Amino acid sequence: MDIINYTDEHRMFRDSVKKFLEKEIIPHVEEWEEAGIVPRSAWKKMGEQGFLCMGVPEKYGGLGLDFLYSVILMEEMARTNCNGLAASLHSDIVVPYIEAFASEELKHKYLPGCVSGDIITAVAMTEPNTGSDLAAIKTTAVEDGDDVIINGQKTFISNGINCGLVVLAAKDPATDNPHKAVDLYLVEEGTPGFEKGKKIKKAGWHSQDTAELYFSDCRIPKANRLGDKGTGFVKLMTKLQQERLVCAVGAVPMAEYMLEVTIKYCQERTVFGKAVSKYQHSQFEIAEMATEIKLGRTFVEKLIMDHMEGKNIVIEVSMAKYWTTDMACRVADRCLQLHGGYGYCDEYPISRAWRDSRVMRIFAGSNEIMKVIIARFMGL
Repeated sequence: MDIINYTDEHRMFRDSVKKFLEKEIIPHVEEWEEAGIVPRSAWKKMGEQGFLCMGVPEKYGGLGLDFLYSVILMEEMARTNCNGLAASLHSDIVVPYIEAFASEELKHKYLPGCVSGDIITAVAMTEPNTGSDLAAIKTTAVEDGDDVIINGQKTFISNGINCGLVVLAAKDPATDNPHKAVDLYLVEEGTPGFEKGKKIKKAGWHSQDTAELYFSDCRIPKANRLGDKGTGFVKLMTKLQQERLVCAVGAVPMAEYMLEVTIKYCQERTVFGKAVSKYQHSQFEIAEMATEIKLGRTFVEKLIMDHMEGKNIVIEVSMAKYWTTDMACRVADRCLQLHGGYGYCDEYPISRAWRDSRVMRIFAGSNEIMKVIIARFMGL
């Protein structure tokens, strides 16, 4: 029995996504990798097809679709072997903060643009000296009448160059309790005092515009705060369940893709007169990877359904995030090895997949932090 029961509408949607990606995304991947960024025009095309922020209610310009549509898009995007167009970050990680916590005025102001692709979003939490410990951030937000003045620096911000709107974590320096000092604010591109740094050169994800963001006496309306003062840390914790589930959802199809291209290569490549796939060692490697991937998919699909039912699965999602991303990296390394020297050449897709898979063990909370969370829930 299938864990996820997709409807005919879901299956039709998957077909339309595949056709769109084959026509509008895959042909341009190499160009974007060289440029180090995905053009905003690609985001606009995604929006025009209804592929962005699909869960946003109709009154804000969205389609009000269930989370399975996002899952389908994540899976098909993962199989393009291009991580530059971070649609799931925009649609399923950043925009939910606005949808859940912004005022009605802010929702009507920003959500339609997020759906159409006119606004690309980013979330700015990480700082040069602060990663997983969000209570230790240094970026400040000081109230001044009806405004808030922001000073600080953020780093490793995905969509950092393209973003037109940032969900920013900052703290009130006058509040002693570090967890109650944090708030979330919406900061628009072009606001005086908000500057974007250069793209960060990375080992992988070359077409993903990762950057540093700088805030120097950046004045925004106090109304741009998401929710009541002092609630930002709780809001971040509330949304991390879906963020980490998104990571796990993406890791599984990425591993499936790597195994598919490797099986094809092993069937075509001959060594000592027979296909690489005919050697027992290769067969065992492939069988073991297929088993791990199947285990990961089964676990993740169960968590998708639990999440859609509103269950608290923080510990299980932490398990899934670390295990599936570790698994994807194991698959990447074993698949590259089966390719031999060709696997280390960029003309073969496994080379990029191998590079790109590595960062998944770091972002959205490192896998070591996931284990800390699990241990705490176990009372250790």
